[in-house]
Amino acid sequence: MKPLRFFLYLLAAIIVLFAVATVGGSYYMLGYSLSPNPERADTAARFAWLYENYPQTRPWIDSLRSAGALRDTFAVMPTGERHHAYIIRHAAQPDSVPGQKTAFCIHGWRDQGIGMFMIARLYERMGYQVVVPDLHAHGLSEGEAIGMGWHERNDVLHWMTLFKTDTIVVHGISMGAATTMNVSGEPMPEGISSIKFVEDCGYTSVWDEFSDQLKQQFGLPDFPLMYATSRLCQHKWGWSFGEASPLSQVAKCRYPMLFIHGDNDHFVPSWMVHPLYEAKPEPKQLWITAGTQHALSYKDYPEEYEQKLREFVEN
Repeated sequence: MKPLRFFLYLLAAIIVLFAVATVGGSYYMLGYSLSPNPERADTAARFAWLYENYPQTRPWIDSLRSAGALRDTFAVMPTGERHHAYIIRHAAQPDSVPGQKTAFCIHGWRDQGIGMFMIARLYERMGYQVVVPDLHAHGLSEGEAIGMGWHERNDVLHWMTLFKTDTIVVHGISMGAATTMNVSGEPMPEGISSIKFVEDCGYTSVWDEFSDQLKQQFGLPDFPLMYATSRLCQHKWGWSFGEASPLSQVAKCRYPMLFIHGDNDHFVPSWMVHPLYEAKPEPKQLWITAGTQHALSYKDYPEEYEQKLREFVEN
């Protein structure tokens, strides 16, 4: 009996340690993935990054400021949170009235709206007014935890309602691209004549993205940590990794969408763009940028990127 009792005690201890490690690991993973950037409100540092990496934006922003065409605005979301966005007024469109066209530029994970100003510049050059939100728990917007583009889809839809014009383009990069695709599967605000979407290096689902990073960074399989962390996210924040699925959302989208992805992307693996593109009904376009790492398609191919956008939004 003593060897059997020892074995049972050992087995029980292993099970307890396994459970404790899983629970502890799930809390760590959730915090690591969804905690806001502690420097999220440091706009000066983000502008410095922007000017260093995209120097063409500095004179453009200076001219906007001189003309009073770059403004801050705050709005209360349906959740009751107070969110911030930058509004870039085109000279030909001083007010939000029918006949205008508006682009919404959606930033990525733990970033700020400033991180999308190089894209906002392209739309302003095409005659758009541009709305650049700080997503929930990013920049100057309120929020306790990042929603990986799932709950944020409702915030973007609210911004679209507030700044509704005849023509709208929603353009996101990385988590912003996932947000854009999540928006595309929802009913659109009424009274918009043309809606188009541009997703640049977005993921198929939060589950797929986290699973890939879990393997890359820690060499761990999905079970048990992904399952435990997803359940914890559901309990704490009201959504699961599986339901946050741009792949499911694009399958419902009937509006034109341009897919962009670098073929050397390892953060959001390049393969993800193909099932997304296949799931999306027509009309759609796909552009794979050669040798490009994550979120660098515009930086690597600035002229081609702008030309692709012009052809997509103007035709």
